Amino acid sequence: MSPASTLSEPLDERKFVVALARGLDLLRAFKPGETMLGNRDFVERTGLPKATVNRLAYTLTVLGYLRLDETLGKYALDAGVLSLGFALLSGTDTLELARPHMRTFAREVGAAVSLGCRDGLDMIYLETIRSETALTLGLASGSKLSMLTSSMGRAYLAVETAEVRAALLVELKKSAGKEGAALVADAEKEIGAFATERCCYSFRAWHDDVNAVAVPFREPREGRWLVLSCSGPASSMGEEVFRETVAPRLKALARRLGDTG
Repeated sequence: MSPASTLSEPLDERKFVVALARGLDLLRAFKPGETMLGNRDFVERTGLPKATVNRLAYTLTVLGYLRLDETLGKYALDAGVLSLGFALLSGTDTLELARPHMRTFAREVGAAVSLGCRDGLDMIYLETIRSETALTLGLASGSKLSMLTSSMGRAYLAVETAEVRAALLVELKKSAGKEGAALVADAEKEIGAFATERCCYSFRAWHDDVNAVAVPFREPREGRWLVLSCSGPASSMGEEVFRETVAPRLKALARRLGDTG
């Protein structure tokens, strides 16, 4: 992953610490549901040389961000990463403001509603709340979603600057492999429709039985872009439900939380 591709502003190479960026790439290599990764996994997912991966993994282990299982010869995320996550969540005023509105929304719509932000080439859930009747995948805070196939990722791409969006799409196409071109084309259709729709949809794109819609808004205090999304089973919540019922209500909620542009 190119360091410049994960930034939302031009890279100043005089200030950029490459070693730190590479260390963070190792931590980002873990995917939802994975508990252990070996050096070979790190090499394949980051593109870094094996010797570099060895040094970075050792350093992160000493600092408490990775834990080595010597029997398996693999690493797991350690408490240092968890403490950073808690610091992020506890410091997000918008999340505290959003929670009661999200609970009401989830209950009234009968689906799951989530709040997320960008993490490299993915979107990460800061919070997700489900109604008692919602039959959706069990994603929770900290879960990551594809920026290309999720409504949340498409909505984020739609509000980025043209320069940053183009760079991200190049990196996303590379990371998606053989399906990259088709996935980017599908995402660009939704991004192009954002100017009139003011939201982005994902109908069975991220998962075969999941439909979703997402609306971005700029956080009042820090000015960063966050994204609200609502998802439900495609078998019982079709495209018409999302376009005519869910999307208008989600847009209204986003306007209550920040600047939707």
